[in-house]
Amino acid sequence: MKKTVLTLAAAALALCGAAASAQETKVAIGISGWTGFAPLTLAKEAGLFKKHGLDVSIKKIPQKDRHLAIASGDIQCAATTVETWIVWNANGVATTQIFQLDKSFGADGMVVKAGINSIKDLKGKTVAASAPGTAPYFTLAWMLRENGLSVKDVKVVNLEPQAAANAMIAGTAGIDVAMTYEPFLSAVRAKPEAGRILATTLDYPMIMDTFGCTPKFLAENPRAAKALADAYFDAVAMIKAEPQKSFTIMGADVKQTAEQFEGSQKFLRWQDRESNKKFFAGEHAEFSKKAAQILLEAGIIRALPDMGKLVDTRFIQ
Repeated sequence: MKKTVLTLAAAALALCGAAASAQETKVAIGISGWTGFAPLTLAKEAGLFKKHGLDVSIKKIPQKDRHLAIASGDIQCAATTVETWIVWNANGVATTQIFQLDKSFGADGMVVKAGINSIKDLKGKTVAASAPGTAPYFTLAWMLRENGLSVKDVKVVNLEPQAAANAMIAGTAGIDVAMTYEPFLSAVRAKPEAGRILATTLDYPMIMDTFGCTPKFLAENPRAAKALADAYFDAVAMIKAEPQKSFTIMGADVKQTAEQFEGSQKFLRWQDRESNKKFFAGEHAEFSKKAAQILLEAGIIRALPDMGKLVDTRFIQ
């Protein structure tokens, strides 16, 4: 009799577990190997998404293709730079930012070969940068504009950030400048003979990342959207409480040791809940306005999207 009771109890627990699992909201997220997105990987690997009732799959998709994955329904949410959401919405891919991930403090930069001593020297040079509509291309456009130039004054060869950094390290002929970011920028830092880091987001603070989803997903899954934000903030808290464990998990995803990853993350700041509230209280709108103007001038977008629909701050409260 006792054995029967125990068996029934075990069966009941199994059913409860299955029911809980069945209630987890499935969501696919698109990111890249950028160091700033790493807390999302930590949230998945450390079980923080699961704790909040989410069944998350993370897909590595280049920034230039991430909007296509959203448009196709392959993913419902993504991480990218603030100005990229303007580009996506301007091109008919409706998306809404719901929380901020990070701010770059030297984690994005411009690497140049010998003989180039200022950004004004870039006129007529060949620059390796990812495609228009991506963070490296926007960084290039921003830095050029701040120095009286534009992307029309240089020749852009489209290479992704890792390939751009590798081209400089290899001394590839025909490429004078590369736009890249962490962890690939650290590979250049480790080999100064490969090129000089001429400028970073310490000089031009204009790279910040946010997380967003389709309006359809947010309308149908408001609790899941809140859970995504809460799990991210839990991951940021875990990094502070258990740095080495966190660096090990996050570093493994980009093939770095905990020590290497710790070095990369020093060039950015992950944003907690209070930082998010402050950011969306005014800074986001101010930055988006300037970014939109640069996107128009560079020909990346032809018209502004509805700027009032780019953000939904309900989920960071």
